[in-house]
Amino acid sequence: MKVLRNARLSDGRSVDVTIDPCDGTISSVLATDSSPADGDTNENAVNVDDLGGWLLLPAMVEPHAHLDKALTADEVPNPAGDLMGAINAWFKAAEQGKLSYERTVERAVQALELLLVHGVTAVRTHINVTADVGVVSVKAVQEASRAVEGLIDLQMVALTGFPMTGPGSAANLRALESALEAGVDLIGGVPNLQDDPTAHIRGVLKLAKSADADIDLHTDETLDVSVLTLRELARQVSSTGFNKMVAASHCVSLGMQTPQTQAAVAAEVADAGISVITLPQTNLFLQGRDSTVGTPRGLTAVQTLMDAGVEVAAGADNVQDPFNLVGRSDPLETAALMVMAGHRLPDDAYNMVSNASRRVMGLPPVNFEPGDPADFVAIDAPSLRAAMADAPMSRRVYRRGQLVASADQQTQILR
Repeated sequence: MKVLRNARLSDGRSVDVTIDPCDGTISSVLATDSSPADGDTNENAVNVDDLGGWLLLPAMVEPHAHLDKALTADEVPNPAGDLMGAINAWFKAAEQGKLSYERTVERAVQALELLLVHGVTAVRTHINVTADVGVVSVKAVQEASRAVEGLIDLQMVALTGFPMTGPGSAANLRALESALEAGVDLIGGVPNLQDDPTAHIRGVLKLAKSADADIDLHTDETLDVSVLTLRELARQVSSTGFNKMVAASHCVSLGMQTPQTQAAVAAEVADAGISVITLPQTNLFLQGRDSTVGTPRGLTAVQTLMDAGVEVAAGADNVQDPFNLVGRSDPLETAALMVMAGHRLPDDAYNMVSNASRRVMGLPPVNFEPGDPADFVAIDAPSLRAAMADAPMSRRVYRRGQLVASADQQTQILR
């Protein structure tokens, strides 16, 4: 058996966590000063890691990444700073041949390793799948994923192009079909940027049902109150009886609606079983640039959605690319932004980048109970709040009970 000794949980308990090495799940969580129920002792365990009182938390999750774009901020500048500026900059760079297969693999590996060492053991990434790109970026991310095989649970979403309905859509539809054949896990897209959002959503649901695939759509990434395709998505999911998992990412315009509209839409989203992923880093950067007074924060209606019973997770979205020029590949940064910009308390904010994100991805949560996955991050911090505030880099990352990454922060003051 594997034992993580002298761990401190976020509720202050000092515990020893025993892990079943056969399936990588928690066998027991006992007070550090107690004896194991079977009469054995930790000293007799096959493998013991003494965490020395470090804070032990559920491993973090990145529920919305763009690994094919990560770490390109210097190669693909976005002088405009807004969403369409980023989209145009990306397409221009692709036309100029700046985005080679080899560099995409290299950058994706680097981005995955950065996430892992910060404490992430599950990632969902959107990957451009268009008539021009085809499945090249999908293949590149698949190659990159082999560098972290067995270390990170990775889900890939086909981010489709324009148009996906009507004239000119055939080549984009063929690209999506090729991506599904290549092994992407989910169907994505951007309904509110299509000429016919309603038809696009209908097409996505039909194709997802045929392919037995889950859905994660970029939804209403705009402050325009007249745009509310989230409601249409909820109604179509409910009316068609679609029974696979559906996530709506961004949902920015919902945060601009009246309280009455927010509550009504949130109820429909909850009834449809749709989860929502809010993305503070990228949307704080991209949204609200034309509002010189009372600039909106660019987040969805988090509290209203939660009050309605919607599962709400938080992710970073882009990292150091034209859509977000900064970012540390550390969900503690996302959680801290949910505290500051989203008015969440630390426990709730951390849940949004850990267990809530796991549930959105269809993964079992880590509640430190027997049978839970042994996916943890140990951090040298006195409390969860302090970990989010200071983001110390002394960390140990466990996946299925095995140590898969570590970092040690050293500081020195010379007087």
